[in-house]
Amino acid sequence: MTQIRRVGLVGAGLMGHGIARNILKAGYPLTLLDHPGNQPIADLLTAGAKTMASGREVAAASDVVLLCVTGSPQVEAVLFEPEGVLAGLAEDGVVIDCSTALPGSTTAVARRVAEAGGRFMDAAMTRTPREAEAGRLNLIVGASEALFAIMRPLLTSFAETIIHAGEVGTGHTLKLLHNYVSLGFSAVLLEAAAASRRAEIDDAALLEVLGSGGGAGVVLERLRPYIEANDSAGFHFSVANASKDLDYYCHMADELAAQDGVAQAVATLYREGVAPDRLVPELLGILAE
Repeated sequence: MTQIRRVGLVGAGLMGHGIARNILKAGYPLTLLDHPGNQPIADLLTAGAKTMASGREVAAASDVVLLCVTGSPQVEAVLFEPEGVLAGLAEDGVVIDCSTALPGSTTAVARRVAEAGGRFMDAAMTRTPREAEAGRLNLIVGASEALFAIMRPLLTSFAETIIHAGEVGTGHTLKLLHNYVSLGFSAVLLEAAAASRRAEIDDAALLEVLGSGGGAGVVLERLRPYIEANDSAGFHFSVANASKDLDYYCHMADELAAQDGVAQAVATLYREGVAPDRLVPELLGILAE
């Protein structure tokens, strides 16, 4: 790293905490927004992070501000509210949105940031909080070639695989495509596992058949510990977030005039009849009842 940039982070939650931890390890000065949605941050403060009470103050203390919040409404609020990030962003300051957001909102947000004299990129994340803590996230980036080159060393501090998808908005578009496929596979596998239990087939036999055939893959391996032993640690993703991401995907597909019949069915599974605070693997028990 040839130049240390001051970094701000809004959203030190399940994913953001790991991002913050690895940014600090890489030697970047870090300022966090003090927010009740943060995970415990005592370890981050001990490692040198500082906190500010508003997005404006975080931006004023930073050259680059990362956003790691729930979705488009939260991104827009934290940027544009009176004491938001945009109010404190310096000329040529950079906003990196690591959230899962609607591409249409993303392009509108980028335009407003540019009009205020800043620069914007979407860097949507995949993988889980476990990989976030280990500095092994995957990022899908939408940005100009020039801005991507400048920001890549910072992104490398907390990500293992970084894909430059194209201009602003393409990162969030590909993230929604990815999550639809991942959550769609999860729905298929969980329904199949529930049907298998109803048929009184041993879970080990089902996993062996799927793992050696057409069901093999990353999603099965993330679900395997829960099917075997009710261990959801490797798939710590809530039904509420799954439902939100699938709704975003269907909204995007509608804007693109793309077919989404299967996506609508998958979205219905996550949306209806389950407690939103449950984790995705826990749908198995509900479906098998």
